[in-house]
Amino acid sequence: MNLNNAPASVEAFKLHSEYQRLREMLLQDQFVDRLGRPLAYWALPSDRRLPLAFLGRTIRDLLDTSFEDLSATPGIGQKKIGTFVALLARATKKHPPAVTAKANYEKHSGQRTSRDESCFDPSTVSEALWELWRETVRRHDMDQEKLGRLASSLQSLPTVIWNTPLSEYAGYTVAEIRQMKTHGEKRIRTILQVFHAVHQALANAPVQEHLAVLLAPRPLVEVDRCVSKFLESNKVPSRAELRDRVVVPLVNQLRLDLGTTVGKLVEGRLGIAGDPQPVRQQSRRMGVTRARVYQLLENCAMAMDVRWPEGGPRLRLLERHLATRSATADRIELLRATIELVYPDQTATVHASNGHSTD
Repeated sequence: MNLNNAPASVEAFKLHSEYQRLREMLLQDQFVDRLGRPLAYWALPSDRRLPLAFLGRTIRDLLDTSFEDLSATPGIGQKKIGTFVALLARATKKHPPAVTAKANYEKHSGQRTSRDESCFDPSTVSEALWELWRETVRRHDMDQEKLGRLASSLQSLPTVIWNTPLSEYAGYTVAEIRQMKTHGEKRIRTILQVFHAVHQALANAPVQEHLAVLLAPRPLVEVDRCVSKFLESNKVPSRAELRDRVVVPLVNQLRLDLGTTVGKLVEGRLGIAGDPQPVRQQSRRMGVTRARVYQLLENCAMAMDVRWPEGGPRLRLLERHLATRSATADRIELLRATIELVYPDQTATVHASNGHSTD
C-alpha cells in the first residue's frame, strides 16, 4: 500500500460513509418535499469549492447516482465532493443556516449604517433561507409594504426603489435578483436585509384573522403615539415637549435616512438649538446655492412620504388641536414649520420648486 495515498483514501472512505448515511436519511418520507429541489437551493454565495456540475441537479437525481459515479464526474475532485456532502447535510436540517454577522462591513462600506445593517452578511443567504423569508412576508400580507418603509436607513437604498413594494422581489430567487440590471451588491444587500428584518419580527407571530400587523420605523411609531396623547389631553403641550417628543425625533429620523448634512440643515431651518436659519444664511455657510439647499430640504418630504405617510394628516390634526386650545404662537409656529418642511402641501411644494423664499 502506498502510504502517501492513505490519508486521501481514508478521507474518501469517510465521505462515502457520510454520503450513504445522508442518502438513507433524505429518502425517508419526512424529506420527500426536498427531493425535487436542486442542490443549489442549499448553497451559499460564500461557499468555496462548490460542485458546479451538481448544483442544477435535484436531490433525487443525485441520490439515484452512485457515489462512485458522482466522484468520477469531470471537474469533481475530493474537495468538491466534500462540499457536496456538506450541502446534503444542510438539506436534512429543519431550518436553513441563519444569516451571520459580517463585522467589517461598516468599516469598509464608507458610510454610516445602522447596527443591524452593518452585521448583515448577504453572502450567507441561501435560496432555502430566502424562501423562508419570502414565505413570512406572504403569510403576514406584507407584500405591498414598501422597501423604503422598512429599510434600516434610506441611505443604503437607491431613491428609485424607495417606493418599490416587497412583492416586486418576492417572486424571484436570489440568483434571479442578482441577474437584474442595476442590481449591484449594495442594492441586493438592502433588499435581502429588509426581508430578513420582516422575518425576524414576524416569523414566530401567528396570523390572527381579526388582527393586522403593521411595521414602521420605531421612532416614528413613538412620535405617532405621542401625537395621540397630545390630542387626547386637555393640557396644551409646552414648546419644549413638542420639540423633544415630536420635532427632534423627526429630525433624527431624517439624519439617519438622509445623512448628517441634511440633519444639520433641518435643525437650523427649524431652530432646534437657536433661532431658525433662513435658506440664504444656510447656503452661504455651506458654500452652495440656495437652489441646492432647497433640493436637499425637499428630500425630507420624499423620505417622510415613504417612512411615515400617515404623518402629514396626523401633524395637521395636532396643529388644529393646538389652535383651538389657544396654544401660544411659538408652539404653533414650530409645528407648522415642521409640517411645511416634511409634509408640504401643494402650494408650498410649488413655491419651493420655483425657487422663491420668504427669507
